Amino acid sequence: MQKTTIRKMVLCALFAALTAVLSQISIPIGLGLVPINLATFAVFCAGALLGSKLSPLSFAVWAVLGAVGVPVFAGFRGGLGALFGPTGGYIIGYIPAAFITGLLIEKFNRNNKILLYFAAMLAGMLTYFILGTAWYMVSVHVGLWRALMACVIPFLPGDFIKMAAAAFLAKKLRPILLRMESRGEAGSH
Repeated sequence: MQKTTIRKMVLCALFAALTAVLSQISIPIGLGLVPINLATFAVFCAGALLGSKLSPLSFAVWAVLGAVGVPVFAGFRGGLGALFGPTGGYIIGYIPAAFITGLLIEKFNRNNKILLYFAAMLAGMLTYFILGTAWYMVSVHVGLWRALMACVIPFLPGDFIKMAAAAFLAKKLRPILLRMESRGEAGSH
């Protein structure tokens, strides 16, 4: 059991670190308040590979690191200002997005179907878009249409590409992780 716990903690920490790295690979667009970055790819992969328990934990760790000032958010930003700024809703939204993605995959994708990965990731994407856009509207004082044009519409093509890549990766890696987990639990009894 201890091996399994350590393995899970390491995977969780690795995804928090991966998210920090992928957040820095960004392209500023429009007003530059919401950059295109690869953090959402980490959300999709973590949800699919870590599941509903560990994936939100890895994003909570990442968010807490950023909140205390470690520059893990896009543009090497950190601190409460970044968390409560215009993109803070997306940062926080990644936590339930990863949970929902993981939960849907655990419940409905027992046969490792790529379309079910994509559907679960789509639900996760809707989660962070709803939370992030709502917070953006409040923090920047804009209406829904302007927020959608700044925070959602320009990101959809890239997010669909990231979802497709993450679904393909998850289809290949999730069975391996599940086998490793079952061997680890079987060996600990």
